[in-house]
Formats: sequence, C-alpha cells, structure tokens
Amino acid sequence: MISILVNEKPIRIQKNTNVLQLLEKLRTPQNGIAVALNNTIITKDFWKYEILDDNDSLLIIQATQGG
Repeated sequence: MISILVNEKPIRIQKNTNVLQLLEKLRTPQNGIAVALNNTIITKDFWKYEILDDNDSLLIIQATQGG
C-alpha cells in the first residue's frame, strides 16, 4: 500500500495503481474532469499509463456549468 493525496485528502491505495484505476475506484465520472498529478495536467489518453507513487498529489477538477 502507498499513501497519496486526492484533492488534499490522504488515501491509501495499492502499489502500481494508475490514474484511471484510481478514478474507477473512487467512482469518479471520467467525462468533464481534469486531472493534475503533482501539479502537472495529465490528459485522458495518458491516465492508464500514469502509475501513482507514494506521496503523490492528485487534483481532480470537475467542470461545472453556470452563468
């Protein structure tokens, strides 16, 4: 197990978990979001390739509509 931050909240996940697997585990909708790993935006095409490491910080931003 490793420890990471997701939107500044600590969680523990299995080692070798990628961003896509984490989003699925958290039941996060995959459309209409942006993901930053350690302050770097990760495009949706690369979520399955980005393996999370101990102490990583992931920011998930949900797009909203409004006026």
